[in-house]
Amino acid sequence: MARPQVTVRDLRRANRAALLRLLFLSGPLTRVALGEMTGLSSASVTNVVTDLLGEGLVVEVGTEESDGGRPRVQLQINPDFGVAVGVDIGETGIRIEAFDLAMREVGKAVLDIHPQEFPADVVIEHIVLGVREALGNVDPQPARILGVGVGVPGVAVHSGASLVHAPNIQWQGVPLATTLNEALDVPVFVDNGAKTLGQAEMWFGAGRDTHHAVVALLGTGVGAAIFANGSLYSGATSSAGEWGHMSVVVNGRRCRCGGSGCLEAYVGAEALFEQWAEGDTGVSVPGEHDQEEWMDRLIAASPTSRSAAYLLEQTAVYLGVGMANLVNLFNPERIVIAGWSGLKLGPVLIERIREVVAKQALAYPASRVSIELGQLGRDAVALGASTLVMDRLLGEGGRLPARPTGGRRTALQLT
Repeated sequence: MARPQVTVRDLRRANRAALLRLLFLSGPLTRVALGEMTGLSSASVTNVVTDLLGEGLVVEVGTEESDGGRPRVQLQINPDFGVAVGVDIGETGIRIEAFDLAMREVGKAVLDIHPQEFPADVVIEHIVLGVREALGNVDPQPARILGVGVGVPGVAVHSGASLVHAPNIQWQGVPLATTLNEALDVPVFVDNGAKTLGQAEMWFGAGRDTHHAVVALLGTGVGAAIFANGSLYSGATSSAGEWGHMSVVVNGRRCRCGGSGCLEAYVGAEALFEQWAEGDTGVSVPGEHDQEEWMDRLIAASPTSRSAAYLLEQTAVYLGVGMANLVNLFNPERIVIAGWSGLKLGPVLIERIREVVAKQALAYPASRVSIELGQLGRDAVALGASTLVMDRLLGEGGRLPARPTGGRRTALQLT
């Protein structure tokens, strides 16, 4: 089979992509440093940087002293070149945040809507309005909207038509990317929320500087993002990472996925509240309740409540067993505990989780893995969703995607 011919344009895009990714993740850097880190010749670096400066995607930001020569000019991505929007579709609410290219928040909208209670088209209408709200304070000169990334509580299938399958919010085959694209007239990228959170932790948080890692999302649902050689592993149908549906108890508790004994049926937020009420007649969780408030109550009760203490101990054991399976299967350097529930439970349970992993996993890989808390807080999914936009922009060498055909100009087109 003949290999595809590599053109000069392909090489130039690859060179641009290599420099931009370094500047984005590790900048500011000098031209000399860029050449050393990429292996590109000084002439190639100079040519690419000249183009990027002329396009406004890269800016000069001072100098660095050199050994005996002239000070070297430092370069970085221009934060004001454009805006990337990240959307976190959670089961109990939606967060939308806009970021400049230094990944600083420049706008936000929080939608108090439970997606499982409304048809998908109604939820999408709210997202469109929320994106516009988040962008309301962005200066339209010279900002441009580079795209919208969306993290969903389910599987985003990218082969053929891009469709979302999220049973927890009653979505089956929803063409989310296409619908948002038509409404907003900007590039839209969709992936599983655990994966977007994982990407954020790998780029900016607790996974930084690792190549083999698993980022675990604990919330209403339970998922994981698996990284091998620095790249996200998606699987044959983009559903890899459904860690919450790993069976940890044969014929165990019924899971909302329809199976039994799933990890999520024991450590998901609602599962924890149900088990607490089952084990303590004095606990009655109302039908409408604030999950974060009740998680705080559970943790606060554990020093004096035998049922709460037992439940948290069991939670640490189940999480430890689940993470031991990850260690045995994927041999990661690091496992990161993240998600809103993970960030509440993690500080209380992490030492016990580490003990269980050390006991349950194979000895050598267990001795080589570190288990850490996520560093990015509750905004990590939205931040990670915005990296879907940035990853495409960087991978294409900073060339903005062409305006989608069939779309219509909207208030989002700020340039």
